[in-house]
Amino acid sequence: MANVRDLKKDINYVLGDIIEAVYIWELTNADKDNKKAEAIIDEAIVTFDDLITKVNQKDVENKKKHFKAINSELEERGRKLIDKINAL
Repeated sequence: MANVRDLKKDINYVLGDIIEAVYIWELTNADKDNKKAEAIIDEAIVTFDDLITKVNQKDVENKKKHFKAINSELEERGRKLIDKINAL
């Protein structure tokens, strides 16, 4: 990972793409109930807030390890959200 700015961009792009995928699903499936889709969007927003808060922490001993953990958490939580979209 190059720097904190790139990590923040990755978080923004990944979760933004997930939210966009949910909106596309809602548009193509207008006849279905959207409550599960809205829950996925809410979860993506909470995930974004959590990860950005972790990125902005100042009292970290090993920054490189801390940012790698955030990056892997982004991957893990992003995959779970994508799986939920695929299950809709």
